[in-house]
Amino acid sequence: MKERLFQRREVIVDTETADVIGHDVTTITCVCGNTVSKDGLIQANSEGVPVFIGESSPAPAELAEWPADGELYTLCPSCGRVYRDSVIEETGTAPVAFRVDVATDPMAEAIRVHWNLST
Repeated sequence: MKERLFQRREVIVDTETADVIGHDVTTITCVCGNTVSKDGLIQANSEGVPVFIGESSPAPAELAEWPADGELYTLCPSCGRVYRDSVIEETGTAPVAFRVDVATDPMAEAIRVHWNLST
């Protein structure tokens, strides 16, 4: 079992909501203005850690395994806001679930590893 010391997530008290078209997580416009086609959005787990999408190999140490329960979140790597995909798919709204610190390790390294695997 891998151990990582990720910073505790920051729970949002005043609900911020991103723009989303329909019930499609790929259409999120983050509160900061980032989109899939701008700086990109990343699938993450319930801690906001980018998940490994590879099917035939184990996840790199910096990334989280695909959630066993299938519950995915969307991480904005520009500002650290995290959105719960099931809420978006069910309600068509995209409230910010929580925030993570994307500027410092180990989260910053997890994001770098994600992008390096995606190219």
